[in-house]
Formats: sequence, structure tokens, C-alpha cells
Amino acid sequence: MKILITGGAGFIGSAVVRKAIAEGHAVVNLDALTYSANLENVASVAPSPLYAFEHADVADERTVAAIFAGHQPDAVMHLAAESHNDRAIEAPLDFVRSNVTGTAVMLEAARGYWAKLPADRKQAFRFHHVSTDEVFGSLGEDGAFNEATPYDPNSPYSASKAAADHLVRAWGRTFGLPVVLTNCANNYGPYQFPEKLIPTVISRALEGKSIPVYGDGRQVRDWLHVDDHAEALLLVLAKGRLGETYCIGGVPNRRNLEIVQLLCAALDKHAPANTPHAEKIEFVADRPGHDFRYAIDAAKLKAELGWEARTSLEQGLDDTVRWYVDNKAWVQAIRERGFHSERLGLVKA
Repeated sequence: MKILITGGAGFIGSAVVRKAIAEGHAVVNLDALTYSANLENVASVAPSPLYAFEHADVADERTVAAIFAGHQPDAVMHLAAESHNDRAIEAPLDFVRSNVTGTAVMLEAARGYWAKLPADRKQAFRFHHVSTDEVFGSLGEDGAFNEATPYDPNSPYSASKAAADHLVRAWGRTFGLPVVLTNCANNYGPYQFPEKLIPTVISRALEGKSIPVYGDGRQVRDWLHVDDHAEALLLVLAKGRLGETYCIGGVPNRRNLEIVQLLCAALDKHAPANTPHAEKIEFVADRPGHDFRYAIDAAKLKAELGWEARTSLEQGLDDTVRWYVDNKAWVQAIRERGFHSERLGLVKA
């Protein structure tokens, strides 16, 4: 099928683009190419006749409608979003525009396009909205999020994604638009923008700098390798039940400090320094509204579609460190565009 993928030059979006083309799907990559997008992320598939790129903003109604009309997609995977919590604290209205208004524009454009399709194509059409487990808020020491967990977002970012989720359900229930939703755990892997926790730790360590950790590092997260996530997303698009939500979880919970320590061990192996990298860990003031714990129960996805994460955390982190060590030029090119992790102060998880 032909899939319109928004945010396809971003971290998760580019993994979906690469995976979709590998599976033989045609892809239209719609991306505004804001600070965290990078066409180098899809350079390996850009020459393919199955790939097309549209430089556009999901909040631009006229342009989005024209892309639907021009490319005639069979499905939409909506990943375009502002996603960094520190930036959301600095500029929350940017997140409302991209994540809320942008989603509404995409839904309305999809509805207008879908309504005019021939009966067979209309029946097969899907709008897959990709969201986050942060919409559920924060957990205590026990329990896990699942598809029935009430929404309780705590940050401008998670609130904007929660609003987008509600809009998707509303377009499904009010207008009959064939939608599916997914909420995922923290992703990691190659091509992740350097402001996130794992690439920040790696890049700062490679530069011989301190490795800052928010608070006492006891915050707990699931971790999902981006390639596992891309596989799950395409499976839900193809086989997920309409109107349903699927939670996509990764490996068992780990504290942020444990993640940093595992990264330091992998750095000692792939990029040894004069002293162990763990000696560079520095505890700093916590971020406002920093959720304590996330955990996902992905039993529904496994029971209905047979999916579960395949990449172990230790192997995934080791492979990720090796990728960043081997691709320092990718990070340097981002720095030359004006990004520095110090600009936002610290790290996100």
C-alpha cells in the first residue's frame, strides 16, 4: 500500500519509513524539517522509487489537503509532533500548534479525502495516530499503564498529546473515520536527536564532558528499541481493530540511573577513556513536572496481533552506543546546525 507518514524525517518516523519501504510499501514522507528532523535519517531509502518527500507543515490546511489529493495514499501514519519536555516548558504554545492543531488538520484532511474514495479503497483506508504513554501521567512503585488507564497528563507535552488522542477518537466516533491509536514507551536507538537522554549521555561522554542526571536518577521507564516500535506500528496499521488503542511496551522497567550506568559500561567498551565513564555522572536539579515512573502492559497487543519486543535492553544499548561512536559526523552535523544539549540545560527521559 501507499502510506502517508508524517514526521518521517524524525527519529521514530524515519525508522517507520525505512521499515515500510523494506516491506515493499510506497511511502510519502511529510515533514516540516524543523530542528529535530533530518533527511539523512532516510538517505538510505531516498533513491527508492517507493519513496517520495513533501516538505510541509501538518498545520497547513491547504498544503496537507493538496498532498492527499496528489498522492492518493491508502493509509496515514501520523507521527509528526513536538516531543521534548524541556522545550515544552520553554514554549508550550508551539506544542499546542503542532500536536493539537496539526492533528486536527490531518484528521480533517483525511476525512475529506476518505469520504470521496471509491467503496473498496474507502473500506481499506486507515488513519493510525502514534502517541505516548506520557498521556497517562505518572505511576507509583507498582502497576502498569494499559489501554483502559485514565488520562492524567502532567506536562504541556503530554497534555498536547492527550488532546490529540481525544481528537482522533472524536473523528472516529463522530465522522466514522477509520482510526487506530498506539501509545508507546520511551524509544531509543540510532538516529535519535541528541537532546534525549540516551544520545545526550553518549555524545557528552564522547566529548569528555560530565553526564548530568536529573534528581537522584530513580525515575523508572520502559525502554523500546525504535526498530521494534516500527515493526509494531506497521503491524497495528495492517491488522489492528478499528477504533482500538494498543499500548506498545518495551523491556522491563529500569531506573534512569541504571540506563546511564549501562551506557557508561558500553562506552567503556566501544570508546574507552582514561577513566571509567561512570565517574563523569553528575546529579543535577530535577525538571519541573518530571513523572516518576512509566510502565506499559502490552498484553493486548501480544494477544491480538502476536507482537512483543525482541531487542534486549543490554544488546540494544550496546548497538546504539556503537552506532553513535561510528557516526560521530551525524551528531556533528546537527551541532553545526546550531543545536547543543547545553541550550536546554540537561537531559530528558
